[in-house]
Amino acid sequence: MSFHISAKPGEIADKVLLPGDPLRAKFIAETFLENPVCYNNVRGMLGFTGTYKGKRVSVQGTGMGMPSIGIYAHELIVDYGCKRLIRTGTCGSASNAFDLRDVVIAQAAGSDSGIMRTIFGDSVNFPPVADFGILRDLVETAERLNMKYKVGTVFSDDLFYADDSKGKYEKLVQYGISCVEMECAQLFTLGARYKVQTAGILTVSDMMFEDRFCTAKEREQTFTDMMKIALEAI
Repeated sequence: MSFHISAKPGEIADKVLLPGDPLRAKFIAETFLENPVCYNNVRGMLGFTGTYKGKRVSVQGTGMGMPSIGIYAHELIVDYGCKRLIRTGTCGSASNAFDLRDVVIAQAAGSDSGIMRTIFGDSVNFPPVADFGILRDLVETAERLNMKYKVGTVFSDDLFYADDSKGKYEKLVQYGISCVEMECAQLFTLGARYKVQTAGILTVSDMMFEDRFCTAKEREQTFTDMMKIALEAI
């Protein structure tokens, strides 16, 4: 039984894209999928199933933050048997290593989340990493499509608004982590727990320490390189 997804058995494909924004899920489904059918609108978190070049694919919004994606990804995996899940989201850049609209394929995700401590306690630093099979497929697909991309480790933050986060991000940048988002670590952890394939492909939507960012409409409808790569690789 699923508490947050109203789909009937068989209405969700085993391959799923996971944008945070449910309106981006709607845009992906209506723009790229053939015969998309909406299977969920509980709490406005839209989900669709259709076909892409003969492949049956679902697109499910997840909301923001690890608790939210944790709910939807858990139910997709446990209640609906989904086997291959790709977060298709946005991130902020904390340095000039990444610029607006850069496509980032996440190989791993650090985190300051209390969720990790709840699961593993204080003595274990679990490393949330993407499934290598999907990671390889995303890279090979981007190269085949001649689309620019970068592979990197991201940071899944619990707080979007923090009182004093600049020092934390400056330290992360010293260790090669410039992209900040809020979901990948939880998705990768669920992939490890339930032995399914999980990955993340992101588009830089804002420069964290500059006054440069993409609008909500741009985040919803214009990050099509990321969407195409994910659909081809799924």
